[in-house]
Amino acid sequence: MIALWCVGAFAWIGKGTPAPFDPPRRLVIRGPYRFVRNPMYIGAATALAGAALFFRSLGLFAFVSGFLLVTHLFVLLYEEPTLRRLFGPEYADYCAHVDRWRPHLGRVH
Repeated sequence: MIALWCVGAFAWIGKGTPAPFDPPRRLVIRGPYRFVRNPMYIGAATALAGAALFFRSLGLFAFVSGFLLVTHLFVLLYEEPTLRRLFGPEYADYCAHVDRWRPHLGRVH
């Protein structure tokens, strides 16, 4: 469900998609992105962790750990520098008010 909300926000607000070949033309800071900067990754990790708990799978827990590490590095080394370059001060302001990984439900940007 969170993925659909995010994709919808990219399409309607950002006029693009989450895919690198069709990125948003406007910075998306509404919808789930007003609470946390990476809701799609958090949703995917939560779903994987839930499956690991349900199946009591240490292998799946290890996969979730690897997924989180690779995702964090991707965000730091590619995604954030690209967004800074594309959206400049608007993205910097967004980063100052919305956390990368920790959602804040009481605060709206």
